[in-house]
Amino acid sequence: MPARNRYRFWRHVATDHMAVRHAFPHVALERIEAAIAAGERTHCAQLCVAIESALPVTRVLKHLSPRERALEVFGLLRVWDTEENSGVLVYLLLADRDVEIVADRGIHRVVGDAGWKSICERMEASFRAGNYADGVVTGVAEISRLLAQHFPRVGEGPNELADKPVIL
Repeated sequence: MPARNRYRFWRHVATDHMAVRHAFPHVALERIEAAIAAGERTHCAQLCVAIESALPVTRVLKHLSPRERALEVFGLLRVWDTEENSGVLVYLLLADRDVEIVADRGIHRVVGDAGWKSICERMEASFRAGNYADGVVTGVAEISRLLAQHFPRVGEGPNELADKPVIL
């Protein structure tokens, strides 16, 4: 069993909501919110950032992957429920230092796994260096540039998802 998996249980036990507050103080959350708002002025997609400290122990023991949890959160937060099916979720699981991006089908069809994966890897590298807020802000900017390229904003549109990051 790789060391990453061997210690996963203990990372999830030890990581609590205070870890989120330490990694993302109020000022960092405001920076992320501003980055989302700025990005949404350039594209017609709806971006949501969700941050979770750790999974419940039972979910870790059942080997729930960060990707599976991100898909659950995509539904729970109703990111899929936008007028133009233009929702994009950036899910952060701090205990695993993992980033997952889940997008509605139409957006994902154009961007593809490779586009999301490269952004996730750069964000995870920032997390390993302890630069959580900078990693998210940079990731949101990269996602917004990609979305503006493929789905540019034309006129005013509704803001269907809150720009403020969701702490789970």
